[in-house]
Amino acid sequence: MKIKKGDNIIVIAGRDKGKTGKVARAIPDDSKVVVEGINLLKKHMRAKSSTQKGQIVEVAMPIHVSNVAIVVGGKPTRVGSKVIGDKKVRIDRKTGKAI
Repeated sequence: MKIKKGDNIIVIAGRDKGKTGKVARAIPDDSKVVVEGINLLKKHMRAKSSTQKGQIVEVAMPIHVSNVAIVVGGKPTRVGSKVIGDKKVRIDRKTGKAI
């Protein structure tokens, strides 16, 4: 998977198309990422004790990596890889620079 935790992304498909955010968690086994403020779901939480009230909480749910693109220089870009020395580095496909 070419998208990692901490990357800035833009949603390119789905109901949140055009929104940007930061990757909070990557799930490579399912090819999904959790992005802060994107793909929110309202979850009803039960009261944990008799003195506490139940509430509705918005939780960010995973979105498939094919529906997001990394933002470099304010524009979405595709990601490639290149071996430089002994390290494998992610590169911007438009400019060829390391991400």
